[in-house]
Formats: sequence, structure tokens, C-alpha cells
Amino acid sequence: MLFTKKLKKSYSWAIFKRLWPYIKPYRHALIFAIIGLVLNAGAESGLLALIKPLLDNGLMDKDYSLIIWIAIGIVILITLRGLTNYASTYCLSWVSGKVVMSFRQQVFSHFMRSPVSYHDKNSVGDSVSIITFNAEMVSQASSDALIIIVRETMYAIGLLIVMFYGSWQLALIVLVIIPLVMLTAHFIAKKFKDIMKTLQRSIGTITTVTDQMLKGHKEVLIYNAKQQEKDNFKETSEVVRSGMLKIMAISSLSSPVTQLIAAIGLGIVLYIVASSYIDISPGSFTLVFSAMVAIMRPMRELTSVHVQLQQGFIGCESLFAVLDSPLEKDTGTIEVDRVKGNIEFKHVTYTYPTQNSPALNDINIEIKAGETIALVGRSGSGKTTITSLLTRFYDIETGNIMIDDINISDYTLASLRSQIGLVSQQVHLFHDTIANNIAYGRTEHYTREQIIDAAKRANAMDFIEQMEYGLDTIVGDNGTLLSGGQRQRLAIARVLLRDNPIIILDEATSALDTESEIAVQSSFNELCKNRTTLVIAHRLSTIQNADRILVIDNGRIIEQGNHAQLLVKNGIYARMHDTQFNGVSNSLLAEEELLADNNLNSNRTDNES
Repeated sequence: MLFTKKLKKSYSWAIFKRLWPYIKPYRHALIFAIIGLVLNAGAESGLLALIKPLLDNGLMDKDYSLIIWIAIGIVILITLRGLTNYASTYCLSWVSGKVVMSFRQQVFSHFMRSPVSYHDKNSVGDSVSIITFNAEMVSQASSDALIIIVRETMYAIGLLIVMFYGSWQLALIVLVIIPLVMLTAHFIAKKFKDIMKTLQRSIGTITTVTDQMLKGHKEVLIYNAKQQEKDNFKETSEVVRSGMLKIMAISSLSSPVTQLIAAIGLGIVLYIVASSYIDISPGSFTLVFSAMVAIMRPMRELTSVHVQLQQGFIGCESLFAVLDSPLEKDTGTIEVDRVKGNIEFKHVTYTYPTQNSPALNDINIEIKAGETIALVGRSGSGKTTITSLLTRFYDIETGNIMIDDINISDYTLASLRSQIGLVSQQVHLFHDTIANNIAYGRTEHYTREQIIDAAKRANAMDFIEQMEYGLDTIVGDNGTLLSGGQRQRLAIARVLLRDNPIIILDEATSALDTESEIAVQSSFNELCKNRTTLVIAHRLSTIQNADRILVIDNGRIIEQGNHAQLLVKNGIYARMHDTQFNGVSNSLLAEEELLADNNLNSNRTDNES
């Protein structure tokens, strides 16, 4: 038990030591605030201390000049109390605001620099909860809790001094009460910590449930799942409500228990005075009695402050857990303005952390600068994994990926990714103007004319000009005000604007109608000249002009060649092509069936061998 207590103390101290560097830059304001809190507590204690001379000397002895001076003293002390309370509260709020802003900026930056695998494993709701709710708990601990600890502690000490000034015998009774109050505070803090951790997770779940419902609103409507989502949210909200109620019950328990203990002490004092065990003047008795009543407040506040401290420690714990998580490996030192675009995959194998079998298995690809390579295959075959490894969204386990005969890990991440333009199937647009979405990340670098030129080449200006504000139109959250094809064309315009030497098109024309696809495809043909291009496609009509086509299945390359060569081979690609161009509507399903047949035939051949 003793070891556990020491461990908890060392843990709290470790959290504080990590928190201190965030507070240290504002230590002067913090010191000023603490001085103000000490003066505030002294002013409040001083007001009570005036009771004894007022009663015993001023009123009993009818010393009216003393009463006047006491009145002046009261005005001065009340003024001092008001000024110091304002100054200390303002300074601490300023300090806590700075600390929380610094925390949030670091966590936000850490999220951006975290590997994709981190965000694969953690929900958006939990991350949002950490950077908002948990950071706010730290704010409360670094301002409200500190105000209570410093001010109420000094006030309690001041009241003890006042009681000893009135009657040291009666003041000793209070010293017996204090340990009982401390035991109560320890019990409440212990119960609170576990509940607070559960509540923290539940709030993250609420954010996740809400985020998923809003993002999938159309699916909720079309599948008539409103009741299901409502029930899910109600269930999660009930956990939060229950947790908040428990926290309120436990934190509220401190007040009546503390008051009960203080009341017992007060009763003992009255009994001693009534029994004439000690001789005490009216002024001294009134002073001690008033001080004992007044000391209930700091005792109550210091008991309940454990709740806020635990909130702060739990908030710090989750924030530091994020900051302790690994960042993307960026140990490369090579920076280049523009690569030639030669790419080579050498015996590359990769397995996702959540899977047992490799997504890519001993992949070898050599791509010359300016060459267009198409990757085809059923969903989950490994096509997108190849491009994700090239951009270093994930790091390979074995093998090497080279650009211009330099390992991609030797480039800085910023330099590597500045060479690659990506248009994916799932386009993400920000709640901003069309122009800023096209020039995203480098809005100050490109002129209006360059943005318009890129939009024209992406066949996007036709719908942009029809909008009321044109390029200055706000697209809504993730481009909700645009159609799928329109969002896709804006993503294409992004790449066209940047003129990267390496381009990845991951189902880039999947959301376009036939007319728009033809127009954009002509832009792609122009864009791909003298640039290395990787095209992922299910629609084979979009990749017939590729220099080479790689058929991927189960993480392996099973066929490769240009369109004509693969048709002559009469293999998997030829069968996929015949299926699509013979009017089968669901080409993806047909493609998967053909590849499944190929796997079956391959297994039979292996068995026969």
C-alpha cells in the first residue's frame, strides 16, 4: 500500500514536471498571480481579525476613534481583496489560455506528422476529444484549481493565525479537524479518477458517433437507419450522463462531509465555552467562532479541488500519450527541386499492421522516367498499396524503393512528396473557396491566372463559371455543395497546377461522366508527357494507351505488357477486356471472378505438379 502511494505521488510529480515547460515561459505572470492570491487571502483574514478589537476595545470600551480607524481599515482591506482577486484571476486565466493553446498546437502538429497507420487505428472522434475536451481539463487544472489551492490554503492559514490570536486553546481543535478533511479528500480523489477515465473515453465515442452520422447522412437516410443511429447515440449519451452524474455525486459529497466535520468541531468549541473550561472575552470568542465558520469554505474548496486536479492529470496523461506516439520517420537528408522520375521497386514486401498476410509480396517494378504504368486488378489486390509505399504513407518492411537510383527514405519527406501529384478516388476538399482548394498548401505561390489555367485543363471551369461566386465559391465541408465529378475535377486541377514530375492517378476519372472523362483524359495525355505516371484503374478504356500494364493479384504481379501485348497473350487481362467491352455492366465483379478463376487454376496446376 505504501509503495502504491509513493508510485502515485511520483506519477503526479512526473506529470507536473512534463507540464512545467509549458508553464515556464509565463512564470512571471504566474508568480504575480500567486502574490495576488496570497494578498487576497491576507485581506480576507485581516477583515476577521478586526472583530476582536472592534468588540473588546471599540464597542466595550467605547473607543470611537478606534472604530473609525477600523472602518478605514475595512475599506482598505475590501479594496485590496477586490483588486488582488481580479488581478490574480486574470493572470491565471491568461497563463492557462497560453498553456492550453500551446498544448493544442503541439498535439495538432503531432497529429499532422503522425504516420497514416496511427490514424488507421484511432478514430477521429477520440482525436478530436483529446484536443478539445482533454485540453480544456488541463486549462481548468492550471487556472481554477491553482486559484483554489493557493488562495484557500493561504486563507486557511490566515484563519488559523486569527484563531490563535483569539484563543490558542480553541484553535487547537481545528488542528484535529484538518486530518479528517484530508482523508475525505483522498477518498474522493481515488473514486473520481477511474470514473473520469471512463467518461473521457465515452466523450470520444460521442464525437465519433456524431462524426460518422454526419459524414454518412445520405446512407442513414437511404437505408432508413435513423432509429439505429438515434439508439447508438442515446446509448453513448447515457454512459456520459451516468458518468457525469457519478462525478457530480462524488464531488458534491465533499461539501456536506466537510461541513459536518467542521460543525462537530464548532459544537465542541461551544461546549467548551459554555462549560467555562476557559476564560474568553466576547471579542475573542466572536473572532474564533467566526473564523471557524469561515474556515469551512477553504476546507470545502480544498477537498473538492482534488476533482479538478485529477481532471487535469488525466487530461495531461492523454495529451502526453499523443505526444509520445511515434512520428513519421523523416531521417532523409536529400532535397531536390525536381527529380527525373525513374522509379524502381526491388523485392518489396509489405504487410499492414492489422493483417496477417502481406498486401505486397516480393514486388519488382522498374519504371523509366516519363513512362506511364497502369495497375489493374481486383479490389484489395495491392494496387493502392504500391502507390502508398511510393509516397511513404507506409514504410516497407523488406526491399527498396528507388527514385533516380536514390532510396526514397534518403529523401526528406517534404522533398519526396513535392515530387508526386496524387488524385485519389476519395477526394477530400476543405471548407474553403474553390480557388484555395485548387492551390491548397501553396495559395500564396500561385497566381489567379495559373489557377484558372489548371481549372480549364481539368475541364472544371465550365461548372465553376456557372456558380454565383465562381472561384470564390465556398465548397462546403468536404465539398458537399459539389457533385462527385466536380470534386474529382478540382482534385485533378490541383495536380495540373503543381506540375509534379511523378503523378499517381488512383481511379481519377471514376466519378466523371463519359463526356467529362474524354475531356479530362485528353488533359491527362498532355500532362503525362515527360512525366512518370502510375494509373490505377478498373475501367480498362482509360489505360489502353499506357506504356505498360501490370495485372496485380494477391500482392503479386501476374501479367505485364502493353495493351496490345496483353491482348495477344490471351490471359487474364484479355479476358477482363473482353468482359468489359462485351457489355457487362459490373466490370469490377467480372474482374474479381476472372482473377478468382485464375487463382483456382493456378492452385490446380500447383497440385498437379
